[in-house]
Amino acid sequence: MKITVLGATGQTGLYVVNQALQQGHTVTAVVRNPGKLTIHHDNLKVVEADIFSADSLKTHFKGQDVIMSCLGFPKSLFSAVTGYTLSMSAMISAMRETQVNRLITMTSWYTESNSGTQSPYLIRFILLPIIRSVLTNMYEMEQFLQETEDINWTVVRPPGLKNLPASAQEFLTHEGYFVPDSNGHPVGSTVGRGDVARFMLSLLNSNAWVKKGVAIITK
Repeated sequence: MKITVLGATGQTGLYVVNQALQQGHTVTAVVRNPGKLTIHHDNLKVVEADIFSADSLKTHFKGQDVIMSCLGFPKSLFSAVTGYTLSMSAMISAMRETQVNRLITMTSWYTESNSGTQSPYLIRFILLPIIRSVLTNMYEMEQFLQETEDINWTVVRPPGLKNLPASAQEFLTHEGYFVPDSNGHPVGSTVGRGDVARFMLSLLNSNAWVKKGVAIITK
């Protein structure tokens, strides 16, 4: 397939690019600084674009089969985070103009403000408040996609991320804001970035999570 990857120089994006190339896909990596992407491959094209501009993105979306976004934006204690919604708005506009209708993007567990009530104490009372500005904008982006009927989108929600390569472990999935055990408590708290990339790429051959958000973790 022909895949455009946004956030290709981020830690998860790098895993997506590498695994996609290993699987034989043709990858267009959209980056702000081409010099930061040190991967070289005959099936890789590295391009510079403004992720907040549909006009800038549409040149690189034309003829693609799927758009994959691993974009991330830093937390802010003093102002709202807006990068997720602004970049997604530009992506959707560019996809419509270029008639690309498959989108796979990632957010996180606990984007909905009340979904962390069963999480462990340290996550609920320390981590989530610290990153709430990021989670709130991720949730706003998810809600924007819920209203986007003409695009076959999937939101992948991993928990905390570890910089680990892909494993062969089975995935646990749940259509919600975390993966629950039989008592409704979250199953674990971290997953390897390589496994997130592996799951995102597995969606290329599946319609199971189209127009849905799916929380994931490995067994």
